[in-house]
Amino acid sequence: MDNLLNLYQASITHFFKPIKEFLEDDSVSEIMINGHEEIYIERGGKLELTDCRFDDAQALESALKNIAQFVGKRLIPENQSIEARLPDGSRVHIVQAPSARKGACVAIRKFSKHKLDVSRLIESGSLSEEAAEFLTIAVGLAKNIIVSGGTGSGKTTLLNCISSMILEGERIIVLEDSSELQLQQSHVVPFEVTPPGRNGLGGISMRELFRASLRMRPDRIIVGECRGGESLDMIQAMNSGHGGSMSTAHANTPRDALTRLEVMCLMGDVDIPLSALRAQVASAIDLVIQISRFHSGARKITHISEVLPLGDDGHYAVKDLFNLQVPEGGSIDQGVLTWTGNEPGFKTEPFMYGFRDTIKFTKELWADPASQGS
Repeated sequence: MDNLLNLYQASITHFFKPIKEFLEDDSVSEIMINGHEEIYIERGGKLELTDCRFDDAQALESALKNIAQFVGKRLIPENQSIEARLPDGSRVHIVQAPSARKGACVAIRKFSKHKLDVSRLIESGSLSEEAAEFLTIAVGLAKNIIVSGGTGSGKTTLLNCISSMILEGERIIVLEDSSELQLQQSHVVPFEVTPPGRNGLGGISMRELFRASLRMRPDRIIVGECRGGESLDMIQAMNSGHGGSMSTAHANTPRDALTRLEVMCLMGDVDIPLSALRAQVASAIDLVIQISRFHSGARKITHISEVLPLGDDGHYAVKDLFNLQVPEGGSIDQGVLTWTGNEPGFKTEPFMYGFRDTIKFTKELWADPASQGS
């Protein structure tokens, strides 16, 4: 592995000289190449146009062929879109011409060397102490959680932080298209989707990985992102005793996240009545955590919502337990994730399952059966 990293660093120095400074700059989170003459970066959640460029289209193509070589793929006309994980952990996606009309386009999401934990989320104002404690208890109670948000909102980073709340002693299976999650527990089994070989044979899809993981004695299954028919397998697993599962979904609100899951379940080519599918989704998911990126570049959790049974009209229903509240006259950056006053449907469970000593900031959310009976 060290030799591979050394070769990778040497190739970066030679082929990626125009963007080398950004690859080495920890403040840069993403590099976007729109043809050889236009390079943007993301820093602090904001996009910046740089004055860097490749000498010509051939220079950029040589650099991309070098990337493809490292990940065992070929940059050929038949592969117009390529996604891969680089040796340093960064994720890269390439779209070739002629599909990319400006010339080859590349997005490199850099691997963070600094692990973002819950304490740093609190320090940045993305999460309040009360909400962090609530999530710690919910994770401990093995609630099924979906992290919802738009592209670049920080879903994967937030999922990483929430997964850090899982206690030691559990077997965690992680499924991803390209490995990004960095779980710190000792018993983590990471799986990654593998595309078919040149002859179209071999490889393994996310859905096949998910089905295999169910036979490998998981305590928890974490899916980096639900994108297709594997969503139905995940929903069915959650409804059959695999609690504490987590995943992310592209959506703008908690209710939209459930609809998004429904659509992806329908991609599983299973003949199931829509009403039954919705009931399964509503029964499987306990909480949706919504995260958004604002124009200022700030990323904040805007909602922690509990999923309720389907309404009388057959549609999804959610109850906001926490939402982002902005002080009068203040900006969104000053918003604080605050308890709405709604109690969770599992408000007695922390006392039943040994989390009494964990409760410090959220006493009003929970109901102790012992005190109610006195």
